[in-house]
Amino acid sequence: MPAREILQLGNKTLWEKSIVVDDPSSLETQSVVRDLSDTLAGFRRTTGFGRGIAAPQLGVLKRMIFIRMQPAGFCSALINPHISRLSDDQIELWDDCFSFPELMVRVRRAAQVRVEYLDERGAHCSIDAQGDLSELLQHEIDHLDGILAVQRAISPTAFSTRAEWERNLKRASADV
Repeated sequence: MPAREILQLGNKTLWEKSIVVDDPSSLETQSVVRDLSDTLAGFRRTTGFGRGIAAPQLGVLKRMIFIRMQPAGFCSALINPHISRLSDDQIELWDDCFSFPELMVRVRRAAQVRVEYLDERGAHCSIDAQGDLSELLQHEIDHLDGILAVQRAISPTAFSTRAEWERNLKRASADV
C-alpha cells in the first residue's frame, strides 16, 4: 500500500485527542496499522530517518502507534498504548517529528517507562523501555493526546532548524 500523507504542524487535527480502539483485530484497525507501517517505511526511505508514527499524523484519531527501531529490532503496532510507569530520572534530547521534519526541539523526558498496550490480535502486552525507545514511546503517545514536541520545549530558545542542528548541535548533544 502506498505511503499516506503526513499531517504537518498547523493542521488542527494534530492537536486533537484520539479515541480508544474498540476492536484491535477489525479490518479497519488492520488497515490503519498497514498505513502506519507503509508510511513510516516510505518516510524512512525518503529521508533516511524515522522510527515511529502515530495514527493522528495520518488524520486518524485512534489510539494507535507503529514503532520500528533499528537496529534494536523492536517493530510493533501498539494499540491503545498508555504509560503505566515513568522513572524519576530524566533525559534531555533534541526531538524531531514527521509533522515538522525541519524543526528540532530540545525536550526533557523520563529516562525509563513502562507502556501497556494491545497488540494486533488484542492480546495485552507491556514493554519496559529506556533511552531512545523510552523517548520515542513518550513522543508517539503524546501524539495520541494531541500534544506535540513543540509544547514540551525546555525553553523558548530550545528550537533549531534541522540544518543548523546537523551543522552545530548534533555533535554537542552526543557529547552530553
